[in-house]
Amino acid sequence: MKYHPYLSDMNAENTAELDATGLLCPLPVLKARKRLQGLSPGDTLKILADDPAAVIDVPHFCHEAGHELISAANSGTVQTYVIRKKA
Repeated sequence: MKYHPYLSDMNAENTAELDATGLLCPLPVLKARKRLQGLSPGDTLKILADDPAAVIDVPHFCHEAGHELISAANSGTVQTYVIRKKA
């Protein structure tokens, strides 16, 4: 997995957002999968989640599906993930 502390290469025009706060496993990953289907290869998806299992589920989902986990950050109870859709 490749983590980028600075996302200067992220184009805001090609970034979708998914607010998965309040959802429990497996819903954050299922909604992320559905949202990524509508994106073009190389586009990014920013996910907000507060499910404690997301710290395991999101990286595992990216690895299994071939997407790149660009960043994972924790701000209090909310985690933020940025995923680049596989080419």
